[in-house]
Amino acid sequence: MSARSARPLPGSTPAAKGVDARGVGAFLDALEAAPGIEPHSLMIVRHGHVVASGWWAPYTPDRPHLLYSISKSFTATAAGFAVAEGLLSLDDPVISYFPEFDGDITDPRSRAMLVRHVASMASGHLTETREQAFTRDPAEPVRGFLLTPPDRDPGSVFAYNQPATYSLAAIVQRVTGQSLTDYLRPRLFDPLGIGETAWLQRPPGRDLGFSGMYATTDALAKLGLLYLGDGVWEGRQLLPASWVAEATRAHISNADGTPEGAVSDWQQGYGFQFWRSRHGYRGDGAYGQFCLVLPEHDAVVAMTADTEDMQAVLDLVWRHLLPAFGPAPLGGRGDDDAALRRRLDGLQLPPTHEKFTSPAESGALTFTPAGGTCADQSRLREVTVAADGDGGWTLSLTEGASRLDVRLGAPGWTVEEGTDGRVPTAANGGWTDPDTFVADLAFLETPHHLDVICSRADRTFTARWRTTPLHSAPLSAMGAPRRARG
Repeated sequence: MSARSARPLPGSTPAAKGVDARGVGAFLDALEAAPGIEPHSLMIVRHGHVVASGWWAPYTPDRPHLLYSISKSFTATAAGFAVAEGLLSLDDPVISYFPEFDGDITDPRSRAMLVRHVASMASGHLTETREQAFTRDPAEPVRGFLLTPPDRDPGSVFAYNQPATYSLAAIVQRVTGQSLTDYLRPRLFDPLGIGETAWLQRPPGRDLGFSGMYATTDALAKLGLLYLGDGVWEGRQLLPASWVAEATRAHISNADGTPEGAVSDWQQGYGFQFWRSRHGYRGDGAYGQFCLVLPEHDAVVAMTADTEDMQAVLDLVWRHLLPAFGPAPLGGRGDDDAALRRRLDGLQLPPTHEKFTSPAESGALTFTPAGGTCADQSRLREVTVAADGDGGWTLSLTEGASRLDVRLGAPGWTVEEGTDGRVPTAANGGWTDPDTFVADLAFLETPHHLDVICSRADRTFTARWRTTPLHSAPLSAMGAPRRARG
């Protein structure tokens, strides 16, 4: 991760900003004890100061993390700048920005779709249209999207719909003549002291918009803090307060008939690429990426994780962190603050595998997929395990023409930093008995782990994602795309 323009936020003790360190500790207890939640990072900002921050090793502060749909909130921010600069209008038809498609788009609802409709997930479609849009026109998915007629009048119904955001991103990039990354650099990233970022592109040269952005946790905290401050940063109005208000209010209902008494933070209304929450509002991304903005507490909570139960994470925030935010500084809490700081400094993920034995054979062993296929990693054709002479092993994963080599040095995590164009990983594993080799492979710039089990008896392997990546890429490219991959 480049240090380009990176500047840390000011820090403070929890007590000085009215935060009970014991409440933060209770949140950490609950988070680490919750089944199916693997936390990667946490930053809590109160009254403009970081009062608690920690990364669960092998994750680190300077490493970018795939944000998934929090990318949408950055796309909305780019749209806000473009509106402020008079480059686009929310009340223009989407088709007006793509005159070359005018003769193809005949459906009246498609033609009536406005920029504000795609910004608020109110295109009129009742369901996700990503497959249709990208299949109908792979070279220009905006055209494919507009060729998919809405089911209802635009503005009348909510549907979480990736091509809506993609179209908003494409409009911004068309009117500015720049990628989102380049457009945001002098307007957002540099003023806020956000270091290097990266974004997946499709087609080449166009940032994806709805997903695929990589940035550090403090980038999330800073984005949330900018919105919390109504667009003001260090005394300067960067983003119009009017945009912040419009982007973060509910433009359309997203309640879907959940049974009475059920509570969901995905049914509180939707703004311009921000979700309303039971408390405040947020950007969030698949598998536990969060930027929570809590105006009533003058606080921002930024997190990255690997989980399929994102509601459970929010429930823990509401249960433990909200009560920790007090109205005034807390006296006599120095010991609590110091204990929390020590805990945050020592966060780490426990290794999945800890007990190892010697293999029945010391040479390199090659394994093929069990049953001839590999359920969750179908492109993985071959796995080789070889002792490395230092008491560890090298795991080689081959898919097509691509191969990823990973070292495992038991016990604990063995980290590959991603030098020489290699993807950053952390691995843990070894021979758990003379016939079974296991490996937990964490791709450190994403939420994801790949679990590999090799059987010496029949020379086969299985490999399964703990949570399935939403963007297709070879294992050797499971990281931020800015690096040249070998």
